Amino acid sequence: MGTAVGGERSVPRYVQIADEIVQQIRAGVLKPGEMVPSESELVDRYQVSGGTIRKAMVEVRASGLVETRHGKGSIVKDRPPVRHRSSDRFRRSHRQGGKAAYLAESAQSGAMAKVSVLYIGPMDAPEDIAARLDVPAGTQVLARRRLYFRNGTPVETATSYLPWDVVKDIPELFAENPGGGGIYARLEEHGHEFAEYVETLQARPASKAEASELALSPGSPVVHLVRNAVTIEGRVVEVCDTLMAADQFVFEYRIPAAD
Repeated sequence: MGTAVGGERSVPRYVQIADEIVQQIRAGVLKPGEMVPSESELVDRYQVSGGTIRKAMVEVRASGLVETRHGKGSIVKDRPPVRHRSSDRFRRSHRQGGKAAYLAESAQSGAMAKVSVLYIGPMDAPEDIAARLDVPAGTQVLARRRLYFRNGTPVETATSYLPWDVVKDIPELFAENPGGGGIYARLEEHGHEFAEYVETLQARPASKAEASELALSPGSPVVHLVRNAVTIEGRVVEVCDTLMAADQFVFEYRIPAAD
């Protein structure tokens, strides 16, 4: 939502109304747990049609700040504060200290983290994942799918795909808890020393299934992040496909200025 640039057209009234409601939520005028005024109340307040209000509420729900309950209306979400997702989370010292990236990051922000493992086992590599791992599509890989919580709220899903020849002799990677420092620590213990992590990000609306899993309103924005974990030999030994609730993350990267 916002004002169009470079034209004479005014911002549609429903967008103006949606922006005002969103700002009221962000400013705390409408607090977590409170109901957004009903359609009839908003019609009276803004002197517009019910159709205009319904279009405005579509925009408000897309912000991810409210959830709609059938027969009850829209309620302001009680969402935990935004936390940073920074390049610092992959420091080797975190792994050596027994903390995987997500736990290290949550600890820095003072949040209570929880990880729920949804699946661990063999899977045929999807075409895009296989290309990143440099194996033929359909090659058997180990998949580890998790749902991450912050202060009791689901904020992220992630599936790691690892080459079978790399993981077959590392039994900890088939366990729900791979041990202190997470899967990267176990990989490094078995000689796969990491040189870099390459991430690509794309923002898009959540599908209905994704919104349900992350407790979002349908169409809420999410960030789709895919990461290659690359060893000093140049091999990708893990691809992590991650989906994050966009209102829960600020991305911060350290970028060296030297060549």
